[in-house]
Amino acid sequence: MPTLLDYLNSLDQDAAAREAHNQDPVGAMTNFGLSADEQAAFLSGDTAKMASVAGVESIDADKIQVTHTSPDPESN
Repeated sequence: MPTLLDYLNSLDQDAAAREAHNQDPVGAMTNFGLSADEQAAFLSGDTAKMASVAGVESIDADKIQVTHTSPDPESN
């Protein structure tokens, strides 16, 4: 099963994955296979929370750099 860390790596390495995420973050994460907890951690923008969910040592949390657009609740 893919993990949040796998997803972050795919966004870093794959332009198509980044574009899909930019167009529909929740859809892209769901299609990738992320759990609701992983999605919530990513969308929170809280790198310590993402590190915890991704299984990354908290000392390395500052190495997680994410630029994303949050889903617009009014667009649904």
